[in-house]
Amino acid sequence: MLKWALIFAVVALIAGGLGFTGMAGAAAGIAKILFFLFVVGFLVFLVLGVMAGRKITGH
Repeated sequence: MLKWALIFAVVALIAGGLGFTGMAGAAAGIAKILFFLFVVGFLVFLVLGVMAGRKITGH
């Protein structure tokens, strides 16, 4: 998901540099959404990993 967010961010930068402001705004919006979904997923899996680690070690 982070890979796609970076791809859309690069597309937004190139489109903005070439003057395609509508396409640049849309690509930047998609990149933002994908990035925040990635962050939420990362945090969820981080918490689950910490909880599973505590259960395994018995702390």
